[in-house]
Amino acid sequence: MTLTLTLVRHGRTHFNARRILQGRCDSPLTRPGREGVRTTARHLAGMPFTAAWASPSGRAVTTAVELLRPHPDVRLRTDPDLREYHFGVYEQKPESTLDGVVAWSDLVTDVLAGTHPGLPGGEHAADFMGRTRAVFARIAAEHPEGHVLVVGHGLALGAYLATIDPVGLVPLPNASVSTVEVTPDGTARITQLALDVAGQGHVAARPMTQPTPVPSVA
Repeated sequence: MTLTLTLVRHGRTHFNARRILQGRCDSPLTRPGREGVRTTARHLAGMPFTAAWASPSGRAVTTAVELLRPHPDVRLRTDPDLREYHFGVYEQKPESTLDGVVAWSDLVTDVLAGTHPGLPGGEHAADFMGRTRAVFARIAAEHPEGHVLVVGHGLALGAYLATIDPVGLVPLPNASVSTVEVTPDGTARITQLALDVAGQGHVAARPMTQPTPVPSVA
């Protein structure tokens, strides 16, 4: 009895392409972004998914729906705790605007530690990390075995991966695939990390750390 989680970051959006911060705000996928998601969907077409979850953000739901086209019997469910970190007043502003206030690497470090008080109008890091841990714990509890697709966001998925192993804190390309195995006792391990199936590169992936990626065991 082992649970396999396939984590996919949403496809590239117009805000991604323009390097505009989007946490709780949203923007539609670009044409290349949709094409990238379709490439990832073909890559995952043979996966025996037994359940699927996504952030309720439009970009994540659009991505998940496309990924599930080869899996018509799998019902998509959403959970608000899979949403991206809330950047407060910096939402819908250029990434460079936030960079002028705090270095991205410093912000991520404090967010993962749960110590950042939150950007003005945004979310306290402890709340973000708490809900991120909680939602994956709920998914694992509801699906103790099987193969579950989870579609989410760059920082949110990265934060979860980093709770498993520091190696998980890498930039996640749009439509990239990471895989986690969870045993019945709750032990999780990363078996595939940031696989850029769609060839989207790091155009919309913010740098965090650059450890050696975990190779696929598949």
